[in-house]
Amino acid sequence: MIFKNAIFFLTALLLQPSFSVFAHDSHKGLHHWEIPSQDPDRIILTFHGDPATSRAVTWRTDKSITSAVAEIAEATVNSKFQSSAVSFDAQTEPFDLGEHKGNAPLVVHNHSVIFKNLKPETSYLYRVGDGRKYWSEWIQFKTAKSSYGKSQFVYFGDAQNDVLEHWSRVIRMAYKTAPDASFAVHAGDLINIAHRDHEWAQWFKAGGFLHSQWTAIPVAGNHEFMPPGRGIPRKISIQWRPQFTLPVVDHLDASLHETVYTVDYQDIRIIVLNSNEKQEQQTKYLESQLKNCSAKWKIVTCHHSVFSPAKGRDFKFARQNWKPLFDKYEVDLVLNGHDHTYARGHVPTRTSEEDSNELGTVYVTSVSGPKQYGLDKKQIETYKSQGYRSDKTAEQTQFFQVITIEDDTLSYVAYTVLGDEYDRATIKKNFASGEKSLID
Repeated sequence: MIFKNAIFFLTALLLQPSFSVFAHDSHKGLHHWEIPSQDPDRIILTFHGDPATSRAVTWRTDKSITSAVAEIAEATVNSKFQSSAVSFDAQTEPFDLGEHKGNAPLVVHNHSVIFKNLKPETSYLYRVGDGRKYWSEWIQFKTAKSSYGKSQFVYFGDAQNDVLEHWSRVIRMAYKTAPDASFAVHAGDLINIAHRDHEWAQWFKAGGFLHSQWTAIPVAGNHEFMPPGRGIPRKISIQWRPQFTLPVVDHLDASLHETVYTVDYQDIRIIVLNSNEKQEQQTKYLESQLKNCSAKWKIVTCHHSVFSPAKGRDFKFARQNWKPLFDKYEVDLVLNGHDHTYARGHVPTRTSEEDSNELGTVYVTSVSGPKQYGLDKKQIETYKSQGYRSDKTAEQTQFFQVITIEDDTLSYVAYTVLGDEYDRATIKKNFASGEKSLID
């Protein structure tokens, strides 16, 4: 009888769903906000397709949620929108955090949906969940116009270190300063160690609901890659593709997928490059995106600074291969990170005329996190031979930037983490002739 009871107990234990589902997972050493559950977390909006008619959303749950959905409806002044909500089945991807030895052995499920056939310039509400019990809150965003119009976005340099402790106040101050911004450019090094989930957990917690409301344009920095070693090639963060749903440029090498892409937002072309690898292949892509571009404004972002202001840094390849294309096709603004200092400068059209007010491209390097480097003023001086003029620099300061585009004007403002304006520049552009001037 004792033996039969023992067998019955063991059989019952093995049949317990909780035992079979969670047997090999470990939450040891994790904060409660790092542990996935049946409730959606790490919700983030990204661009995928035309920003006037589409949007992508990605989120995470524990592995017990094997199928998921997202619902969306036009926003109303009350809660009656729910009755007209449309449901989209999510694509679910199992993901083992334990692929990286620095993470707890834990399997999570990442879910993604691409909302399509939306109306331009329309406020929408969406939520994500299992379709039954476990839902997020309703989250609001607005689609882009189908034509040119006023737009505003926020740009962050490297967050990278102590993100929850020190970067959280930067993104929150940015929201306080520019609450109506439509999207945010994160110019690489969002975290410090590519595969470490604790750091990604900090990045998502620091931004909170802003990640689910401000559409993100993430740029791959060098710290989003694990460096090669012992026969192991350079590898992008194992979290990158599961947690971001980004455009795929099919003809590029697969290693560049979802790290090199273009967003066309209200007659603004934003080209995202991966400055870490296969730069030659991206040069062809860059030229194709600029050559065949009729957008009123052209913006390029990559992690490494084209005109590096920091000691011991130099991205010579970009100045030799990408800058000529910026010059040729009249790129308006280049946004970089990497150097953990602040520098804004420009390249005039006629470099031989010291007093010329004619403008080629404005270059910005910035940092939003606590890790700071010193300026190399001698190196900055050497860029004069390439037509670069330094306008404003800073050290030991955390920044965010707000860019506003309206009519013939692009307004750029850099703010400190205290919310104080530090730097301002305005580009005035004649769309008929292409002539530009810079107003500091």
